[in-house]
Amino acid sequence: MNNAELPEAPVLVIGSSGLDLVGRSFENLQLGTSNPSQLRVSPGGVARNVAENLVRLGLNVKLITAVGDDRQGQQILQETRSVGINIEHCLQIPNHPTGAYLAILDEQGNLHLGMDDMRISESITSDYLVEKGSLFHEAAAVFLDANLPEKTLRTAISQARRAGIPIAADPTSAKLAPRLQPFLEKLWLITLNEKEAETICTHPIPHADRDQVIDAAKHLVNEGVEIAIIAMAEIGVGYATTESTGYIPAIKTEVVDPTGAGDALSAAVIFALMNDIPIDEAVRLGVSAAALTLRSSGTVAQDLSLERLYQEYL
Repeated sequence: MNNAELPEAPVLVIGSSGLDLVGRSFENLQLGTSNPSQLRVSPGGVARNVAENLVRLGLNVKLITAVGDDRQGQQILQETRSVGINIEHCLQIPNHPTGAYLAILDEQGNLHLGMDDMRISESITSDYLVEKGSLFHEAAAVFLDANLPEKTLRTAISQARRAGIPIAADPTSAKLAPRLQPFLEKLWLITLNEKEAETICTHPIPHADRDQVIDAAKHLVNEGVEIAIIAMAEIGVGYATTESTGYIPAIKTEVVDPTGAGDALSAAVIFALMNDIPIDEAVRLGVSAAALTLRSSGTVAQDLSLERLYQEYL
């Protein structure tokens, strides 16, 4: 992609990067023994995935992330730069391993167990973001993932507010979701799954209960978020804004690998809203991006484009 064709003001993406190791069993998983499986390795991390999806959709992106000063970190940065993401402000940290995510999928492609080590994200400090303050003033929007330490999140949000740019965020996991709770009233957009929403809203959300998911999204809006989007896996997506609520059904598709589907949803919605596409259509495009990613063998769909998104749901 030619950078001259991209919008001038970039999206500033801050958060995790790592290597994804994903194994999908050929048969019923058997605990306590080795399972014949298909294994793959690719660059991952919520922020890095969102950045790649945004670039593939045509936006200019600057990424702030941290990797180890090791072979894995070099590989991630090289592949990230090759798709058109600006990595000038990424950190390589000596004597720290690059982040990693391990996913075990059953024979249907459903996540059986996930494990991650994103401790290196703690190297993205508040002081570093203050040093990079000019990037916020040059940006059209900022995206944050909750692998960042709370102090770093606070500084990033403060810098973005000072620059007058919208803030999108992803909790990344139910365990990390509470890190975003103190900042809800400052967020333009938050995208979550049901378990993450339960954690932030502090009450159970029964799976596939569309009304309760929409109520949870409305709760987040009442807490100050402008747009709240909650994914219900194969059921669809519920959302709420300060002016409306809605539900978009999932697109029935083969599930090859669910890794990165939520990141694709977030990126497509951000892209659509930044191009003044109405919220209902923006969420439909997000659902399309998730479906494309679900049936891709990698963390980001290589054929992602706006045209493909419209083809998916029309």
